[in-house]
Amino acid sequence: MTLSIGPQHPGAGHMRIIVVVDGDIIVHADPDVGYVHRGEEKMSEYRTFIQNVPHIERPVIHDSSNILYSYCLAVEQLLGVQVPERGQYLRAIMSEIDRIHYTLYWLAILGIFLGHSTMFMWPAADRELFVELADMASGNRITHAWLVPGGVRNDLPEGFSDKAEKFLSYFEKRLVEYDKIFYDNPLFRQRSEGVGVLTRQNAIVYGTTGSVARASGVRFDVRKNEPYEVYNKLDFEVSVSNTGDSFARSILPIYDVRQSINIIRQCLKNMPKEGPVRAKLQPNPRGPPGEAYARVESGRGALGHYMVSDGTAKAYRHKISVPSVRNLLVLPHLLEGAKLADLPMIYWSLNIWPIEIER
Repeated sequence: MTLSIGPQHPGAGHMRIIVVVDGDIIVHADPDVGYVHRGEEKMSEYRTFIQNVPHIERPVIHDSSNILYSYCLAVEQLLGVQVPERGQYLRAIMSEIDRIHYTLYWLAILGIFLGHSTMFMWPAADRELFVELADMASGNRITHAWLVPGGVRNDLPEGFSDKAEKFLSYFEKRLVEYDKIFYDNPLFRQRSEGVGVLTRQNAIVYGTTGSVARASGVRFDVRKNEPYEVYNKLDFEVSVSNTGDSFARSILPIYDVRQSINIIRQCLKNMPKEGPVRAKLQPNPRGPPGEAYARVESGRGALGHYMVSDGTAKAYRHKISVPSVRNLLVLPHLLEGAKLADLPMIYWSLNIWPIEIER
């Protein structure tokens, strides 16, 4: 029997998965994408480097700073621009705020998939803390357009550090409750432990990234392995597991959230107390002909921008490498032989953001 999971079904998001089943066992799975194609790459070739800032964020609205971060780094390579130190710290702060924001949104949707209403309501409510912080800094709850080539759009408002510490202290206590209610829950463990096991070898062969790769024992985080801007000055751990199952892929993002809290605190403490936050650029900056590639660690894994310049104020070619595409490639492999009831758990544990695929 052939079934179509999605695209209207809330468990599939903006894509569908065509599965062939024998009883309740999946014998073949074929992801079908293309429902929300954005055309960001081609569109950016018709706009200047600065004009691209607002729409580059759109494929990942809950983790918009990270997709924009790597774009800005690539543009700055082409233009030969050095970001002021305070601006670099502010970028890291917003990047980690969005990482937490995205992870909580992802966890809430996982709760919907599993029919765990508390798992939906708690993260959905707690993410408002970090949406509020982003709004305070940038003026926008999501898609902040705060990171720009050369630095950030504006400095932090007065009182931001105190409010951030208040929220972080509260949320640290909440994470203890998350462990009790979610990850120590015997039903959650039954649905996730030993389900969709991905070996370390296959994680490498399929090119997985982020928490998906690290859950299978691949110790790689762009912030550690290829540190950019101030990340080589920050002290944090990379979370790794060797089980490779859906449980490991589901709990590692929460470990990452704890590290993000640590990073935000270090940035607020160590960054220069004053100074410029943005390098001075011409209205339509131009660089010499050349090419550049920059990547960062997003909430889903390594995310990069490759750009070719012909010496004008626009990119001649722009390619976005997103982690969701790489993690999607392993989905058919993990679904083959799995129970149909395990599909939602396996699918969402891969940290796939369908709209990002449609860049």
